[in-house]
Amino acid sequence: MSAKKEQPATRFLTPIERFSEILFGVIMVLTFTCSISVAEAGREDIRTMLFGALGCNLAWGLIDAVLYLANTLAERGRGLVVLRRVHNTADAREGRALIAGALPPLVASVLAADELESIRERIIRQCVPPARIPLKGEDLRGACGVFLLVFFSTLPVVVPFLFMRDVGLALRASNGIAIVILFVLGSRLAHYMGGRPWLMGFSMVLLGAALVALAIALGG
Repeated sequence: MSAKKEQPATRFLTPIERFSEILFGVIMVLTFTCSISVAEAGREDIRTMLFGALGCNLAWGLIDAVLYLANTLAERGRGLVVLRRVHNTADAREGRALIAGALPPLVASVLAADELESIRERIIRQCVPPARIPLKGEDLRGACGVFLLVFFSTLPVVVPFLFMRDVGLALRASNGIAIVILFVLGSRLAHYMGGRPWLMGFSMVLLGAALVALAIALGG
């Protein structure tokens, strides 16, 4: 039986990308909700805040999706440049250096010269660099994922303002939901990074509060 080459599982967004997009959406909407004056806000003020928060996150979700596609094509283009240079260069040392430079630094640091040379030889023998940079369906799905994460991270934080007439109570509920989201984000990031979930969760709540305060102070 011939051995089949394993294909890596396709992931449209990395955990860090998902974390970043949700964090961005939550902080963006908090700059709106936390600027509400409990003593002076009426239903019209709340409606204006809701439309502003949703519209802002909708716009930035679209912008982030476009930037995701641009970044994806840029990274793939850089990879194609490296691949062509490795494939075409006759200098083995330069080829190994190009491969090491394209790898994550921690991975490159544990590879010996003969291992890099083995990779270089496989590229030369087996790899034919494509003529152009393709835009794949998974790239578009990733861009959609970015948009949805930014936009829908808004909804849990603004829901209390839709169903509670007491502005003060709605604001406390909204802030409580935001704290829970930030804590969960920090905890999940700690699992991914190998850190302490509770410590990272509390740190993320403090970081989120600091970023929101900074954004409001700067007029955001």
